[in-house]
Amino acid sequence: MVEVGGGLRSYAFRGFDVLAGYPRDSRCTAGRGQLLMPWPNRIRDGRYTFAGQGHQLAITEPDRGNAIHGLVRWAIWSVLGQTEDTVTLGCRLRPQQGWEWSLDLSVTYALTTAGLTVTPRASNVGTVAAPFGFGAHPYLSVGEHRVDEVEVGIPAAAFFEVDDRLLPLGLAGVDGTDQDFRQPRVLGKQALDTAFTNVVADPDGCWRVSLAHPRGGRRVTLWADAKAYQWLQVFTGDSLPVTSRRTSGIAVEPMTCPPNAFHTGDDLLVLEPGQEFAAPWGITPG
Repeated sequence: MVEVGGGLRSYAFRGFDVLAGYPRDSRCTAGRGQLLMPWPNRIRDGRYTFAGQGHQLAITEPDRGNAIHGLVRWAIWSVLGQTEDTVTLGCRLRPQQGWEWSLDLSVTYALTTAGLTVTPRASNVGTVAAPFGFGAHPYLSVGEHRVDEVEVGIPAAAFFEVDDRLLPLGLAGVDGTDQDFRQPRVLGKQALDTAFTNVVADPDGCWRVSLAHPRGGRRVTLWADAKAYQWLQVFTGDSLPVTSRRTSGIAVEPMTCPPNAFHTGDDLLVLEPGQEFAAPWGITPG
């Protein structure tokens, strides 16, 4: 965990890295392990309307003209509590350009016998309703040299087709497309920067995305509460700098809403004064 952004810098299991993170003395790059609040992914032109009022956010993805990944990635988070197996970090999000609300944000990281459980929380401490979405940006690794080697399983029946700004054009079914990973398969040369939905949950109410190394025998699963996280993004790193392109893990990002949700309202949460969002997701190494 880190002070800047409150995100997950590294996680190892039995001596193996489960995450493709970054060194202790380095700045986070490519969103590694970051918490995406109060929205995940992109907002077209940084513009949206909520409760009849228009808002203009700072453009934080200038090459595509979008506001991306929320407002707390570079905020300072403080330790709120700690035990032998858990740590809770917190941050208060205050009004700023394009954002008019106050939220108390926290995240609890808990190590269990099954792996790592992450529980984000957001509480509206203001006097009016606030829009909200959550996402996380861990890069998973199974010891591959390139992501081409990884067998990927994604139990999703639909995905967003996107334009050249990576903004949604419309939903499509995965049937008969190269976006169908319902039966796990080796990624090969395929590039992904895709938002998936209609994700099938297991009997415990969680969906699971699996990564495995067919030759190395290592695997890792990212799970999430299916009711809270109806969306997920999978990114294979093809737009990263050449030195880390397709060689530094696969981002599997649980999201409560799709890209551009502040603009469209799709699956956007509305937190009334005093209302709290909380929903777990986690990583199971194996």
